[in-house]
Amino acid sequence: MSVFNELKTSLEEAADIEAGSRKASRVTRYTVVDVKAVREQLSITQVELAAALSTSVDTIKSWETKRRNPTGLAAKVLTLIRDNPALYQEISAR
Repeated sequence: MSVFNELKTSLEEAADIEAGSRKASRVTRYTVVDVKAVREQLSITQVELAAALSTSVDTIKSWETKRRNPTGLAAKVLTLIRDNPALYQEISAR
């Protein structure tokens, strides 16, 4: 099967799923970490969290106001910190 045919088949399947005539073979759900709750749990400032994650304070503010969501490695690290607050101490010490 050519790449074009594979893409065409995939798009047809996506259209069928959207129309409700076919069920998705798998569905992945991600929960977004409540960054403000994590920060408050740690009793740290936005500046301290930004420094630990090597990001800007504006990014932290955007996450906390839900204007944007953490993605990729940041999302994973925040989830790990939420589940294991002691990890923040290790990260921030570096």
